[in-house]
Amino acid sequence: MNDNSQTLSCVMIPMSERQLLLPNVTIAEVVDYASSDAGANTPDWLVGYLDWRGLQLPVISYDAANGGSLSVPGDNRGRIVVLNTIGEHHQHVPFMALVTQGIPSQTRLTEDQIRQKDGEAGPADIMQVEVDGDSAWIPNLEYLESLANQSRQ
Repeated sequence: MNDNSQTLSCVMIPMSERQLLLPNVTIAEVVDYASSDAGANTPDWLVGYLDWRGLQLPVISYDAANGGSLSVPGDNRGRIVVLNTIGEHHQHVPFMALVTQGIPSQTRLTEDQIRQKDGEAGPADIMQVEVDGDSAWIPNLEYLESLANQSRQ
């Protein structure tokens, strides 16, 4: 049997109010939740910093960056997803990190498994999609990268 359908390896990342859908290639690593304090007079979306492979990465709360409230995971559920950056700030911020509210899960998707929905997008969103009956959001990585760049100045 010859299967011509193309699949994309993706990751579903649980946040407080929603889950994110990202291609596998955007993720450099998933690590246990641990970050240093963000300090005083920092943006609401900045959870803190992660010492990762000799770099101090800003850890962003997607929920707070999207207009919601900052929530730190409890009960040893959360992880930090280290993302490769791709935008104009890549030279200054090659990686950034997002705090999750659970353990990301991998999935392989075909184009016909994903359907765009009409959801109210925030600044950190590109669009809402339905994946096999579940709702997910495709994040605006360039916006998140611009926040990570701000935290380094």
